[in-house]
Amino acid sequence: MGSRHAGATVRPRGREVAPSSGTQPSVSPSSGSPSSVSPSSGSPSSGSWPAALPAAPAAVARRRPAALLAALVVGATVALVGTQTLPAADARESVEVAELLGSDAEGLLEIEPTPQLAITEVEARARLEEVAASRAERADRVAKEQAAAAEAAEAAAEAARPKASPPVKGARLTSCFCPRWGTMHWGIDLAAPMLTPEYAVEDGVVLRAGAASGYGLVVYILGVSGDVTVYGHMEKITVAAGDVVSAGDQIALLGSRGQSTGPHLHFEVHSGGVDGKRVDPVVWLRARGVEL
Repeated sequence: MGSRHAGATVRPRGREVAPSSGTQPSVSPSSGSPSSVSPSSGSPSSGSWPAALPAAPAAVARRRPAALLAALVVGATVALVGTQTLPAADARESVEVAELLGSDAEGLLEIEPTPQLAITEVEARARLEEVAASRAERADRVAKEQAAAAEAAEAAAEAARPKASPPVKGARLTSCFCPRWGTMHWGIDLAAPMLTPEYAVEDGVVLRAGAASGYGLVVYILGVSGDVTVYGHMEKITVAAGDVVSAGDQIALLGSRGQSTGPHLHFEVHSGGVDGKRVDPVVWLRARGVEL
């Protein structure tokens, strides 16, 4: 084929083969073409040079754009990967060590067992006895504390309890401790509606309870003061001989039995006992804080 331009020299792209004489060809710097290759004056001690020559500068120049493009692509890829942040474990999340290390780390996480501790059966029984004794002591202490508290509460209630009570509440005094109808009236009469409750005036024990001449029904109570109080004409008796009563306890229901002109309580006080001197009940009750 003819050349593209007249007078232009066509340069081959391949490498030229050195002469068979074994001398190293040299390239003239001025031309830079293989046509100006000339053998050098010297030769290596081995007596021969390699058969292949290095690539011509023109061929190297043609490969540089491709190498530069490849370097740009690699650099862009590295930069893109570097800008992506890898997912980090949340510091608030607790991650098991075994999960981080994998199943191969199970053997590494095994804790060396400690020597087994033991005591003798005799020591164990002694310990049980100590525990039982401690519990019994605590139960006894609690029981004593509860008993003391109950006693204190009972004492407080006793202190607050009245030591005397009127024989009938809301009654009207209709007859005094005084002469009446030509004879001495040894007690007082307290009028109230039928079946009104009657009460023990102080703590004591019932001496007698039942029928009596002139009274219809009667109750005698020996009080803590040593005096005996007498209640007569009631409709019904609610205590019996031998009963222990406290001040304010109900003993009967008011009535009009025996020698009576209407529903009322006949009340007497015998100082020092049943056969003791009879005293004015109004004065006796007032001395104990009870006003009629």
